[in-house]
Amino acid sequence: MNKEQFDSRGDKEKVANLEAIKPFAILGQSIKDFVALVKFRLTFTVVFSSIIAYLIAVSGTVVWLNVIILALGGFFVTAAANTLNQVLEKDYDKLMKRTADRPLAAGRMKISEAVLLAGFMSLIGISLLALFNPWTAFLGTFSLVSYAFIYTPMKRVSPAAITLGAIPGALPTLIGVVAAQGELGWLGLTLFAIQFCWQFPHFWSIGFLGHEDYSKAGFKFIPEVDGRLDIKKMGRQSLGFALALIPLGLLPFLLEQTGIISAVVVTLLGITYSYFAWSFLKKAERKTALQLMFFSFGYIPFSLLLFWGDKLM
Repeated sequence: MNKEQFDSRGDKEKVANLEAIKPFAILGQSIKDFVALVKFRLTFTVVFSSIIAYLIAVSGTVVWLNVIILALGGFFVTAAANTLNQVLEKDYDKLMKRTADRPLAAGRMKISEAVLLAGFMSLIGISLLALFNPWTAFLGTFSLVSYAFIYTPMKRVSPAAITLGAIPGALPTLIGVVAAQGELGWLGLTLFAIQFCWQFPHFWSIGFLGHEDYSKAGFKFIPEVDGRLDIKKMGRQSLGFALALIPLGLLPFLLEQTGIISAVVVTLLGITYSYFAWSFLKKAERKTALQLMFFSFGYIPFSLLLFWGDKLM
């Protein structure tokens, strides 16, 4: 075999190997795109909140099949809302570094495909939630619609978007409690209030850090005065809502749903959260915003786990 024949054979083998690998590469990219489309980490956090709230509220023996149904229903509803969010913000995502590679913004997925996928996921998710009671189906539907079609477009209009978005953002815990109890009660409203208040320091710290990127994309949900960040407003709201978490952390104990240990620890978490919010109000800079943001990531999961763990004692 001469050199030319050897090179030709080698090139053919390389092409054959590439053709064999191609389907796996396409599959891998499709999975990555789906994960990005549904914002998997955010969706997981939402489902986690709902499940722990269910476990806090349920009385008697836990039926784990119900937990699985709640998890799947919550996942599909949240995934559908996040997909519709990206459909509506496709052109804006192109303008921001952190979102430019999302499947719709990058052109790897068609809008029609994303809308069809969102439709199927919403139908499946709401149907699963309806297996519990009408309240869970209604709240799941309301969460999806308000997040995708009220909060998402409002982000390009006014800082009021944060308040409007905090409502569907806090509904996962309420849905979990209603799935367990079959009705709206004080425990569900308390956990809803905790998650509602938690979001303001969380969002304002993120908004402060990402303000330049958001401005480039034309978003107007971060308050400004004469073209500059309204630091005082963001700081005051962060501190005010963080302080509200201190008495709210005591309510599950006062409602006799959890024990004194979780009440004390969650109260201390609220005080710490308030301290970071106060530091952000006193001197808004990257360091204080990062401290507030990173603490916010742990506040909700730790608080919910503490409430549940204390109930088991």
